[in-house]
Amino acid sequence: MTSQGTALVTGASSGIGAEFARRLAARGHDVVLVARSAPALKALADEVRRSHGVRAEVLVQDLSAPDAATRVAEEVAARGLTVDLLVNNAGFGTAGHFARIAPGREHRELMVNVVALVGLTHAFVPGMLARGAGGVINVGSTAGFGITPYFATYGSSKTFVLNFSLALWSELRGSGVKVLAVTPGPVETAFFDRIGTRKAAIGAKMTTPDQVVTSALRAFDRDRGYVAPGRGTLMMAHLMPRRPRKLMALIGRRVTRPVADELTPSLAR
Repeated sequence: MTSQGTALVTGASSGIGAEFARRLAARGHDVVLVARSAPALKALADEVRRSHGVRAEVLVQDLSAPDAATRVAEEVAARGLTVDLLVNNAGFGTAGHFARIAPGREHRELMVNVVALVGLTHAFVPGMLARGAGGVINVGSTAGFGITPYFATYGSSKTFVLNFSLALWSELRGSGVKVLAVTPGPVETAFFDRIGTRKAAIGAKMTTPDQVVTSALRAFDRDRGYVAPGRGTLMMAHLMPRRPRKLMALIGRRVTRPVADELTPSLAR
């Protein structure tokens, strides 16, 4: 199989990230797998090498570290690699009454969801532009289309991912570098274990990592700018931004309050 270049995937140890790595390896991409869990990354690297005969590199890095993007870029260069496709998949969420959520946890959330994503994009897009080819896939959420009381930091971070991605998609059109925002609804991954309750899905139907990645790669190939995998998810993505923002904030509060009450008691009297 002819090499399709090297894809770097963050959050590759499980879920959507691991599925991206498998599917890109099947397409002929060598892969650089980035996450915190060395054993999971090594197992996945062995799997894709055996299944697809590609080069698979493991890069263990906590993306909440202030210099995470710089460390990743330096290590990639030290291994003699050129990143042709960047998949910024790593991320996690917090939920609950804002005043009760640990500030340090939300700081780490923003470092992973926003700062590392932008830093890695800065690190690799200039080289793509110089070569006249490449791509960036940023994994966001349908939460980025709306206003999310009790998921305030998480939802706002995903709004950033969506707007940042679409701005770059517009800016880089005609350059040979494609940019895609992927905005799934609830996905059957460990995301909800980390939040602390599966009620955070807010009753929406779960999709699978395979469904998300299939939609993402199809949209990326067609240079669509963003994709909301799933019919119901697509409707939410188009309807939410068209409602008055204060109204959506009030409706969102009623929908998400039970999740917050389960996770964190309110300070309000």
